[in-house]
Amino acid sequence: MNPQTPDISIQDLSVRFQTASGSVLALDNVSFDIPARSFLTIVGPSGCGKTTLLKVLSGVMQPSAGRVLFDGQPVDPQRVTGQVGYVFQRPLLLPWRTALDNVMLTMEVARKEMTRKERRDEAQRWLEIVGLKGFEHRYPGELSGGMQQRVSISRALAFRPQVLLMDEPFAALDEITRETLQEELVQLWSEVDTTIVFITHSIPEALLLSQRIVVMSARPGRVVEQLDVELPRPRSEATRDLPAFGDMAGRIRHLLRGERAPQEAMA
Repeated sequence: MNPQTPDISIQDLSVRFQTASGSVLALDNVSFDIPARSFLTIVGPSGCGKTTLLKVLSGVMQPSAGRVLFDGQPVDPQRVTGQVGYVFQRPLLLPWRTALDNVMLTMEVARKEMTRKERRDEAQRWLEIVGLKGFEHRYPGELSGGMQQRVSISRALAFRPQVLLMDEPFAALDEITRETLQEELVQLWSEVDTTIVFITHSIPEALLLSQRIVVMSARPGRVVEQLDVELPRPRSEATRDLPAFGDMAGRIRHLLRGERAPQEAMA
């Protein structure tokens, strides 16, 4: 394991916003750990502070209380520069740059020691990995939504971040493209030394991708439960037919509704 990939600890984290109508508590006393090179997914209702949590993890937002530690050291924007990658729900590609130039962008910022040829070769390699060989010189407007998101993922991985934050990256895609990119993401994660923190509203997506799932409550966001996903890998759409998949999906659904799971109700 790459020793640079940090263990992350979120400790008693709270975030409060001041708005025109008063104070809003977005996250309340959130605590959990993210081991190095793990794949952790956060699920919760809209507005529960999931994106806010990613912003704190990336160092662009400071908590009102509590702290986030990378290998025991507090997160700050200077420390995580070049260490954290971010994939948004929309690709957010620069329309005047080709796919290749878009992937090179993060290396221009975070890997200044690389020559232009090295950046170009690395960008080319990542576009090939995600199945876009032959599309390197296409502009975003010439690519489908799924292709654009592949470019976005390549851009985030090309500078080899130790932590990759993904904020509902497949939510806007059609079902077939979404399934394809889910499989590609798991394959990429198995090959790179990166921790992934993934946000989704889809319970099946969380179960197919994750090692661990953190279930959040409605605002203010609190940790309701943490679940280890012990389904066998490799996972595919056939995994949905396993009894354990259905059991875990049902449990998460009850937790999101603020209900006790059936086995708890019978206790």
